Amino acid sequence: MPKYVIEREIPEAGKLTPEQLKAISQTSCGVLSKMGSEIQWVHSYVTEDKIYCIYNAPNKEMVLEHAKQGGFPANSVSEVANIIDPVTAE
Repeated sequence: MPKYVIEREIPEAGKLTPEQLKAISQTSCGVLSKMGSEIQWVHSYVTEDKIYCIYNAPNKEMVLEHAKQGGFPANSVSEVANIIDPVTAE
């Protein structure tokens, strides 16, 4: 299944409290459960002013629909072409 990186511009995202992050996560999971098993949230990275999310989904449109239903920004959605790590150098 294709993997996507979603860039969400959220001012001061790095200052969100654990409770706020929990609420955002619960909203995302609620939308995902309604959308079915074709789309999966893998994990997210919270930075100063953005959240980068990794999703598995059959297409970009489904990722955008998740963002729309959840009320989340999706400023950029890019399909992952390859994954490399230190093992790639061996």
